Amino acid sequence: MRVFVGRRVRPGSSLENKTRAWRGKHPVYKQKDCIGCQRCFLGCPEGTVYQLDKKKFDVNLDYCKGCGICAHECPVDDIEMVLEVGCEEP
Repeated sequence: MRVFVGRRVRPGSSLENKTRAWRGKHPVYKQKDCIGCQRCFLGCPEGTVYQLDKKKFDVNLDYCKGCGICAHECPVDDIEMVLEVGCEEP
């Protein structure tokens, strides 16, 4: 995905640096009510969301920063942000 913000840019540095070790939450795609709008895919600043089929998406958790934009953008609440093991809610 390319975004134009005064110049062409690539997805964030997560595609080159694994972020799993320091993330506090991660998205879980329920894949029950997805309408295939691609808002999670298009909204991910790191480009870690990928499409499985027409109405199914998932995320590469090795590179996901856990920002929650995908869950926030989902109009049918089909993505839940879940605490990582060993983390506490702030």
